[in-house]
Amino acid sequence: MSKSGIQDRAWAHEAIRKIEAENNRSADTHLYAVPLPEHWGVDLYLKDESTHRSGSLKHRLARSLFLYGLVNGWITEGTTIVEASSGSTAVSEAYFARLIGLPFIAVMTKTTSPEKIALIEDFGGACLLVDHASEVYAVAEDTARTSGGYYMDQFTFAERATDWRGNNNIAESIFQQLALERHPVPEWIVVGAGTGGTSATIGRYLRYNRHSTRLAVVDPENSAFYPAWLDGDCGSASGLPSRIEGIGRPRAEPSFVPAVIDHMIQVPDAASIAAMRHLAKLAGLHAGPSTGTYLWGVWQLIAGMVAEGRRGSIVSLMCDSGERYAGSYYDAGWLARQGLEPAGYEQMLDNFLDTGTWNG
Repeated sequence: MSKSGIQDRAWAHEAIRKIEAENNRSADTHLYAVPLPEHWGVDLYLKDESTHRSGSLKHRLARSLFLYGLVNGWITEGTTIVEASSGSTAVSEAYFARLIGLPFIAVMTKTTSPEKIALIEDFGGACLLVDHASEVYAVAEDTARTSGGYYMDQFTFAERATDWRGNNNIAESIFQQLALERHPVPEWIVVGAGTGGTSATIGRYLRYNRHSTRLAVVDPENSAFYPAWLDGDCGSASGLPSRIEGIGRPRAEPSFVPAVIDHMIQVPDAASIAAMRHLAKLAGLHAGPSTGTYLWGVWQLIAGMVAEGRRGSIVSLMCDSGERYAGSYYDAGWLARQGLEPAGYEQMLDNFLDTGTWNG
């Protein structure tokens, strides 16, 4: 091995040590029990991913993507890291880039919340804003090429960078935390799809460990994931840019693995906002809009269990904190300008918790 090769390996070893040490210092995220009527016999848990240092579920993905790039020799000393991201992945990747001393550029749409842009910049990253979601891929590739950097490409590598067999992935963590509960093997785990990586990891883990748990994936209106799963054709599925930051895409991303998904639910955008706001009233948890999308699907599945008299548990995720969306999804004026009217959906949720009957 040449002297430069030895130096590259030494730098990569130290970068991996720093990332693994950060993980070793970090406690697991909380699994909250959400109060439900006792006579339903259903337990609901939310895994609060907002408590990661970079503030969201994407902290896990960013760690895995950096390790994947390092062990493949694609990330070396001085490499500029470039990502196409709607926000939270870029925040987490900016955090890890700073941790190992690398520059970071996020390519994202101009509609990304100012709070997320500020977080990326606080972690030392730069933001390159484009007009349309469909532009982020090509612009990110071109930026990496012209800067001599590395395009992280979460949409391709998310499903393969995380070890689905375990090794402290999110699925293994969920089952460890449920071990002492009255229903330790949940009926359902409910997640969304932004890259498809989380659903792929959890779905594979469930099958590898032979759990009876089913995987439900929720998808915002107009996203391409739902029709791709419904038709079994990811190649031709298309949609529109999602109004729910972090999940939903105008195309079915390469990391989306529909065959590991047992059920999908398409969620109106206003219903996502309603469920997000309803969670604060119900459990005092201040979450972002993608968590609302998850919960709209959760409530439908719980309603089905109650109607059939089935007892058991359901697990979903609190993806990030509502603080990132103070000027958007939590602002009445912003919602009105987007044509989002959640009040009617909130009333549906109140009625459901009162009666146990879903009228959606």
